[in-house]
Amino acid sequence: MKYIYGWSIILLVLFACQAPQKSAEGPDADFHLYLLAGQSNMAGRDVPVGIDTIKVATILVLNKNGTWQVAREPLHWDKPGTGTGPGFSFAREMAARTGKKIRIGLIPAAHGGSSITAWVKGGYHDQTKGYPYDEAIQRTKGAMQQGVLKGIIWHQGESDSNPAAEKVHLARLTDLISRFRTELGVPNVPFVAGELGYFNEQYQGINQVLNQLPAHVSQTAVVNAEGLRHKGDNTHFDAASARKLGKRYAQAMLQLQQKAAAK
Repeated sequence: MKYIYGWSIILLVLFACQAPQKSAEGPDADFHLYLLAGQSNMAGRDVPVGIDTIKVATILVLNKNGTWQVAREPLHWDKPGTGTGPGFSFAREMAARTGKKIRIGLIPAAHGGSSITAWVKGGYHDQTKGYPYDEAIQRTKGAMQQGVLKGIIWHQGESDSNPAAEKVHLARLTDLISRFRTELGVPNVPFVAGELGYFNEQYQGINQVLNQLPAHVSQTAVVNAEGLRHKGDNTHFDAASARKLGKRYAQAMLQLQQKAAAK
């Protein structure tokens, strides 16, 4: 019994060290938060395997109930069949580059199948029975009581891959970024968007639009989808490709952060 009791105390201490603590002094500057938003390729749809399932003590995820837990795939729960997205590999790369004292907090907010038109105040997405934008804002504001929002990664556009929507997509995305920054009180927070898979010709119009973003909005970047593969449905990245995309998000995020720090 003493042996069991001793291990219980150790586990409680370890959890206390990992879980963010509220402080009278305000959010923990060493707890770096990242919002993961968009549609199904941000959430991930391929089966988690290997490194996707290995927890990292310094990487936490805000779960469905709004509490922090040590992260592993799947991070999202928007639809049945969620799997490996870019978020976890993004976090592993950020953790490796930002020092041992930093903890990463991921805020999953993707809604599979959502058009950018659902990412407005009061916007409802029937497929997930939720409010993508409102939920993202609410969850992020709650998380920011404990940590500091360091960036947003975004993957969306499959649902807007048609000529009519593509014409106004840049304006809608620009407006979304502005609203995120204003409502969250972070006017210069880095925002990184991801290209859609090259394997589907229908997505190339949206990719052309996305690549115009950095010229129109400061502190933004776009990561390419070159060489990434689908999981057999011509829509969703396979797990290996999602991991590669996550690393590209991290590299772009770090560049934006370093650029801001230099100023």
